[in-house]
Amino acid sequence: MTAAGRSPYRVPFVDFPAHYRSMEAEIDAAIKGVLNGGDYILREHLRRFEENLAAYVGVRHAVGVNSGTDAIMLSLRAAGIGPGDEVITVAHTFVATVAAIVHLGGTPVLVDITDDFNMDVDLVEAAITPRTQAIVPVYLNGRLCDMDRLMAIADRHGLMVIEDSAQALGASLNGRRAGAIGLAGCFSFYPAKILGGIGDGGMVTTDSEDVAEKVRLYRDHGQRRATGEILCYGYNSRLDNLQAAVLDVKLRYLDGWIARRRQLASMYDRGLAGIPQVRTPPPPQAGGPYFDVFTNYVIRAQSRDVLVDFLKGQGIEVLVSWPKPMHKQPALGLGHFHLPVTEQISGEVLSLPMNAEVTDAQVDYVLEAIRRFYAVGGHD
Repeated sequence: MTAAGRSPYRVPFVDFPAHYRSMEAEIDAAIKGVLNGGDYILREHLRRFEENLAAYVGVRHAVGVNSGTDAIMLSLRAAGIGPGDEVITVAHTFVATVAAIVHLGGTPVLVDITDDFNMDVDLVEAAITPRTQAIVPVYLNGRLCDMDRLMAIADRHGLMVIEDSAQALGASLNGRRAGAIGLAGCFSFYPAKILGGIGDGGMVTTDSEDVAEKVRLYRDHGQRRATGEILCYGYNSRLDNLQAAVLDVKLRYLDGWIARRRQLASMYDRGLAGIPQVRTPPPPQAGGPYFDVFTNYVIRAQSRDVLVDFLKGQGIEVLVSWPKPMHKQPALGLGHFHLPVTEQISGEVLSLPMNAEVTDAQVDYVLEAIRRFYAVGGHD
């Protein structure tokens, strides 16, 4: 953003100032309410947001923490994951998913993904060993993986499932929302998410009283504030009241934002249909088993890197997530995994501008630029 709060791009990937202005009075009132009341940590604003988020997801408990990363780590710890335990997940995700396992002393076991960018459930059983304790599916770009089959596998082998739902708030499969299927769901309120704060934030959702109580302890140094008793070594991982108050305002708008994103996804889908060099994600379904929320609209594009430079030159801000797969990062020690689909997709993925503030005219401009690039033979 420029000093005046204007993006240098004609089509920004995320337009934070416009997003704020769309509900400026309500956000300002929420912030002033926290400041005037002096309730900053673990007070009513947080409790109210936790209750509202739990009701939205469809679970009994929601526990606010300081990030999506800690949501995963504290959920895994509450599930009993520790040194020597294997946890099955994917490499096509932000490093935080795997880091949460490693920080607890666990061993990540990586399986490949399918064309929808999510875990290939067909590969899970072959990855299970006597040391496997849990599975962490990652719902990428606002779409759940095949959770009916994954839960059946987990039940058959006595494994826990912790959902990395950081990109999937509001998404569902067969009517069950992300964060309400496994033992716990983990959400991020990083500003660029569908429900984003004005800083970092996260949430653990669960129907388990035991998991919820443990996460409440872990987020606040292991202390039970009502008695002053310290029950374990914990962390400083609280979602503060200021973030909770702002997020609670935004939660009222979430379904409308999701509807707009699905509309934009349909526009992209139609506009890219005639370009053979581009593969589009699964389109929005009406009444189908998958309800996708399109946290990102991710295409697979030939000559991806050249296209990126071209679009940025046209004033279009795009994003490439993880051009080097996580298991190819030498410092992480994951190079023994063979993940050919992950490796191929990492060289092709491209996220187009996708947020509730994007206009129809901006989408048309993006589509026209992509068509023009390939019409003139864009290539490496």
